[in-house]
Amino acid sequence: MSDSIVIIPTYNEKENVERMIRKVMSLTPEFDLLIIDDGSPDGTAAIVKQLQTEFSGRLFIEERTGKQGLGTAYIHGFRWCLERQYEYIFEMDCDFSHNPDDLIRLRDACEDGADMSVGSRYIKGVNVVNWPMSRVLMSYFASVYVRFITGLNIQDSTAGFVCYKRKVLQTIQLHKIKFVGYAFQIEMKYTTVKHGFNVVEIPIIFTDRTVGTSKMSGGIFYEAFFGVIQMKINSIFRKYPEG
Repeated sequence: MSDSIVIIPTYNEKENVERMIRKVMSLTPEFDLLIIDDGSPDGTAAIVKQLQTEFSGRLFIEERTGKQGLGTAYIHGFRWCLERQYEYIFEMDCDFSHNPDDLIRLRDACEDGADMSVGSRYIKGVNVVNWPMSRVLMSYFASVYVRFITGLNIQDSTAGFVCYKRKVLQTIQLHKIKFVGYAFQIEMKYTTVKHGFNVVEIPIIFTDRTVGTSKMSGGIFYEAFFGVIQMKINSIFRKYPEG
């Protein structure tokens, strides 16, 4: 068993999931992999189960009924990983917008002293490939907006490519994380910083998916816009013990 595990939530990712699993399994040092599938009707889970025989003891799947949101998928995965004593716990998308090779760089950053490392699209300019300009601007200014409202000194607060040290997820009281969509990533970083943990951004190149369908929606941005204000207000009345 590796000390590192990658959590990948899936919904209708049959075009990507086998290729992603094989890529993660090929990396050195080794990473285990946990797929959280929200009842994909396209057979994503069946593909994962078939591959479990080939990658026994390293590839795991948790199946849930229906789409319950990105945030709840990750919280479910975090608890699963904490029960099994993993030291480094990762978030990553299934669609290859995050380069699996960068998992090693995120892990290295945590081994070198970071408590949370973030694969950042904006720490060195704007490193996004194949996104329309409207999407780039919306994402970039979302992070500017988050920094303005919260004072969070992270350039890519909405990034979904992250490595946590075990102690972070043990400390931050996962039951108090409220957001399930786009704002989940913001809330996790904000809460981590408020607990006094060291967050480091690692520059990556983000490449939009080439197969499958994007899960973004207007409601996700609505939650992020108004949720950030509510999160900031709530934090004024909450104590954050040092990690």
